[in-house]
Parts: sequence; structure tokens; C-alpha cells
Amino acid sequence: MAHSTTPGAAPRTAPSSTTDDTAEPSAGGHRSARPGRPARPGGVTRAEKKALKKAANGGTLRTRLKRDRTLVLMTLPAVLLVLVFNYIPILGNVVAFQEYDPYVSDNGFVAIFHSPWVGFEQFSRIFEDSAFWDAVQNTFVLFSLQLLLFFPIPIVLALLINSVLRPRVRAISQAILYLPHFFSWVLVITVFQQIFGGAGIIAQTLRRHGHEGFDLMTDPGVFKFLVTAEGVWKDAGWGVIVFLAALASVSPDLYEAAAMDGAGRWRRMWHVTLPALRPVIALLLVLRVGDALTVGFEQILLQRDAVGPGAAEVLDTFVWWNGVRNQEFSYAAAAGLIKGVVSLGLVLAANKVAHLMGEQGVYKK
Repeated sequence: MAHSTTPGAAPRTAPSSTTDDTAEPSAGGHRSARPGRPARPGGVTRAEKKALKKAANGGTLRTRLKRDRTLVLMTLPAVLLVLVFNYIPILGNVVAFQEYDPYVSDNGFVAIFHSPWVGFEQFSRIFEDSAFWDAVQNTFVLFSLQLLLFFPIPIVLALLINSVLRPRVRAISQAILYLPHFFSWVLVITVFQQIFGGAGIIAQTLRRHGHEGFDLMTDPGVFKFLVTAEGVWKDAGWGVIVFLAALASVSPDLYEAAAMDGAGRWRRMWHVTLPALRPVIALLLVLRVGDALTVGFEQILLQRDAVGPGAAEVLDTFVWWNGVRNQEFSYAAAAGLIKGVVSLGLVLAANKVAHLMGEQGVYKK
């Protein structure tokens, strides 16, 4: 029997068995989210969270390896190089706890198993050696000078080059600054010798005009500043390129918006440019702190005899002198192991500071 309807009125429909106000319970016992509404935190199961995390990471390890196999094959030679020359030699630190004698066997590696164990005797000798503490002091003084004088210079130069409007002038300036990075330390020290040495250009010019000459290359008092100046001249261009690359990623719209708000050149640099450089500065600062105890082995070794070990002895030259020249392999290995442990602690501490500043640093939290 057909139902009668009122003329002009919409027909009534029977209510459906399921409505939007009800939802099917999920496998975890929670009700699923209503259509059009975000899911409640309690409605996501552990399996779903794991699946979402795996999807965010690009899938399973096998899937990622299959997808990125070309990149993995490209980086494999570099990984093998680092493994062979950086990680496998770490096993040789075992000689720091021995009285290592390479002559007890025809094979130096086999000699490790025949050398007597002495425990921490080598470390006790090091801590009682005044030459070691002099090397530590010189190392930290050189690092402090390089951090204060060398680290800010690439930032300043990058800001100056970035402010140049003409691309040709900018490219020429960048090339001139980066050129010394390709010079060896032998060539760099030779150039400084020809300028600041006793027979250099400045000393000869002073003598021709009746003044007394000077020789900065053999003056222990200015050696640390001289080493810092050599490092600035050689490697500042590399830092400029890094910071210029960071500046290139800054959107011009930010500068235009700041200018429309009335910000001058200095205000734009303070509120736009420097915040853009902040992540790069934090990363390079962490790496610089981790390299604090390595202040230039080849550079200092070439000038060590000119100024004496009192001014030029650092931890790297201390290890080289005792291990290679004096053949006290266990003693030098103990000194190198101390340096490595302290450097690792400095990297972790500096990276923690970067995290507290809101930056990523070398690795994420």
C-alpha cells in the first residue's frame, strides 16, 4: 500500500542504520575518528604509529636500499676509505696499554700480541711530563686565538661580498679569496717568509731607509699570531663560500618586507641575514670545537725548529716527536688516545650547546 504524501512536501526517508554520530570501534578498542574531523590521540594504535613512522622515513630499510642503491654505490668507495684509514687504525690504540716493541717479531702487527702489558703506566708518565702540559697549553692558546680571530673573518667577508651588487666584482673577489686554499703549507710559509722574515721584503725596505730590520718568523712571542694569520690567509676563502651558499638560500622577499617595515641596512642584516646564517655558524662552530686539539700539524711542524718547541709544541707534534723520532710508540699512542677522548667530549659538549640554542648541530637530538 503506497503512503500518501502531502502536496509540496518532501518525502520522508527512513533513518539509516548507521549515522555520523556513531563510529565503528577500531582494532585497538578505540572509536575511529568521525569523517571530517581529526583523529583523537588515543585513537592511534601502536601499530599505526609504527606504520606512520616507517612511511615518514621512506619505508623499510630494504626498500630504501633498493631505492637509493645508486647513491649507496657512489658513496661506497668513500666509506671504505674512511673505514680503512680512520676506523681500523683505532684498534692500534691497544699499544697505549703496553710496552710495545716492534722488534719482537718480523711483523709489526704480530708484535702487538707479544708486547708486555703495563696497564695505565704510560698515562701516568704523561700526566707527570711537563712537556705534555706545555703542549696542551700551547694547543688551547692557539685554538682560542683561531676561534676569536679566524672564525668570524669568513662571516664578515661573506657579508661584504654579498652586499656587492655587481656579479662580476663579486665573482672576482670570491675567486681571489679562495685561491690560497689550494696552496700547500710549504708554499704558504714560504710566502710569509719572503714578506715577514729577516731577509723579507719589509725587513730589507726598513734597512735601506736606515731602520733596523726584524724577523717575525723566528720570534716566539708572535708565533701564535703568525700561525693564526697564515690560517686566515689560506682558509678564509673556503669559509666565505660556505656562508655565501647559506646567504643564497635567503628569500629576497624577506629583505623587501623588512625594508617596507622601515628596517635599514644594519637592521636587515641583524634580523634577516644573521638568523639565516645561524644554523651554518652553529654547525661550523661545533666542528671547529671538535678540531680544537688539532691546530695544524704540518703548518706548525714546518716552523717548529725556527721558534723552538717551547712556543710551537702542540699535541700533534708532541705525539709525532715521541712516536716517530724517539720511537716511544706506546707513550705516543697514550698521548694520542687522550687527545681523541678529549676531542670527542668537546664535540658532544658543543653539540649539546647547539641543541640548547635551538640548532641541529652535527646530529639531531
